[in-house]
Amino acid sequence: MGQPSETASPQLQRRLGVTDAVLIGLGSMIGAGIFAALAPAARTAGSGLLAGLAVAAVVAYCNATSSARLAARYPASGGTYVYGRERLGDFWGYLAGWAFVIGKTASCAAMALTVGSYVWPAQAHTVAVAAVVALTAVNYAGIQKSAWFTRAVVAVVLAVLAAVVVASLTSSATDTSRLDIGSDFGVTGVLQAAGLLFFAFAGYARIATLGEEVRDPARTIPRAIPLALALTLVVYAAVAVAVLTVLGPHGLAAAEAPLSEAVRAAGVDWLAPVVRGGAAVAALGSLLALILGVSRTTLAMARDRHLPHVLAHVHPRFQVPHRAELLVGAVVAVLTAITDLRGAIGFSSFGVLVYYAVANASAWTLTRDENRPPRIVPAVGLAGCLLLAFTLPAASVSWGTAVLVLGIAAYGIRRAVTARRTS
Repeated sequence: MGQPSETASPQLQRRLGVTDAVLIGLGSMIGAGIFAALAPAARTAGSGLLAGLAVAAVVAYCNATSSARLAARYPASGGTYVYGRERLGDFWGYLAGWAFVIGKTASCAAMALTVGSYVWPAQAHTVAVAAVVALTAVNYAGIQKSAWFTRAVVAVVLAVLAAVVVASLTSSATDTSRLDIGSDFGVTGVLQAAGLLFFAFAGYARIATLGEEVRDPARTIPRAIPLALALTLVVYAAVAVAVLTVLGPHGLAAAEAPLSEAVRAAGVDWLAPVVRGGAAVAALGSLLALILGVSRTTLAMARDRHLPHVLAHVHPRFQVPHRAELLVGAVVAVLTAITDLRGAIGFSSFGVLVYYAVANASAWTLTRDENRPPRIVPAVGLAGCLLLAFTLPAASVSWGTAVLVLGIAAYGIRRAVTARRTS
């Protein structure tokens, strides 16, 4: 009689190359920042918006470098959940995984609500829930379909953003003096803006969490993460400068749909509906990649029984963690129906910054033989993540801390129960 086969958690198939991995990262980053976080960041930073973008980019670069080195060494689904567990211990891996799941679940809700607000503002929550259901089905059908969908999304969004930049910078309404630093510049505002904008840069985590599904991960991941980040930073900077020169920092802060209002101010009214469509497409692309990443971390935590082991099952035909994807989709749909956009962004930023703090601490422990980054990189990344996390708006810090403590308590209870059973 043969041994029973393991069906709960077989290995995922390695299908993705560098281009697909970069596009998944771009699909998650581009759109989240420009269409969801840019105006709230301007409201906190005023004329210091570009400084906030620069701070967010520095922290994101450190995080990307640390993540790339770790992902190349540990090419498995789960990202920093795996790195923290392997380098710092079981608790730190769990904390990173919990922070990622809660933070990015909030991100999913934020992107779904962005879709609803652009497609049908009067029924934003209904549209948002429908978007979550549809994209959960796309992910369920297989990773390759998701990668192709993301490629199309990135192409559309980049074309729309390029049109916004050209229309704004070539308009007679453009005034470069609007880029000057004013009396409203303040360190606290800049740091809060950086924390909100970091929400937009965090898409490179999708690449690391796909470590078990990329071909030649030791080569692919270290190339894909910095490339996706650099391309996104160029796009963000170009769009932010273009919009600021037309609207100014205070006009941008007051805008409900800043890119649409920028092209109207530039005298190109016909482009506004195109921009609205591009915003909806961008948010869909982000939502697709976010559901993908959260489900993979859920898979990794379920394999280690930090979450119910039933979620570790991989579909025999589609080769995706289908139970994890269905659960993530259901939770996001509920959150989307009851939450608001600004709260979702702040809560998400807190969780993701904690996640990357653990990543940088893990990278610090790498040795020279393990291709560690220069020590300054994880040090700046760790300090930057903690600083930005705890300078976010008070409500985001309070709720984020409360949910993290809840997760820590669950971990402690589980350990106590396990110890009692084995004693």
